[in-house]
Amino acid sequence: MQNDLKNTLNILKKGGLFLYPTDTVWGIGCDATEENAVKKVFDLKRRTESKSLIILVDSWEMLQQYIKKIPPKVSCVLEGSSRPTSVIYKNPKGLADNVIANDNTVAIRIVNDDFCKRLIKKFGKPIVSTSANYSGKSTPKSFSEIDETLIDKVDYVVNLNREKKFGVSSQIVKIDHKGKIDFLRK
Repeated sequence: MQNDLKNTLNILKKGGLFLYPTDTVWGIGCDATEENAVKKVFDLKRRTESKSLIILVDSWEMLQQYIKKIPPKVSCVLEGSSRPTSVIYKNPKGLADNVIANDNTVAIRIVNDDFCKRLIKKFGKPIVSTSANYSGKSTPKSFSEIDETLIDKVDYVVNLNREKKFGVSSQIVKIDHKGKIDFLRK
């Protein structure tokens, strides 16, 4: 794991892209605060920037650095969920403009995966997490299902969990200003 952490950190610092296992699926990642790196993700996935990406943070403390006002019900939703949960927040700060949706929201997940937690903690900033597939194609459940042409286009591929079969993507939750919880993806 130490080699993968070191190599991935080098790619992150250079604004590059990497493939990595998350707590949900294999993902394409980059520095979520660097607009050029985020653009590379959209270009690689052949995806329009109007579709936002999920951002990973390593802790509640890091989340608070990027979200001005966290709805009170977020902690209840996260504590009550057995699945990885991405929450849509309003008015993020400090992130690349192109990770933020047109309505000034962003989906952020506090990650549980050990490699991801360590990577983000060492990097000191959030990273992008989007499924390792071209836009419109099915999400790969394992490393062997990732399109080889996509693998060839990233700057680094993490060697961990290549044999692991993943289940489902994270659930996505939105909490409105009145506290109403809406599950956009279960």
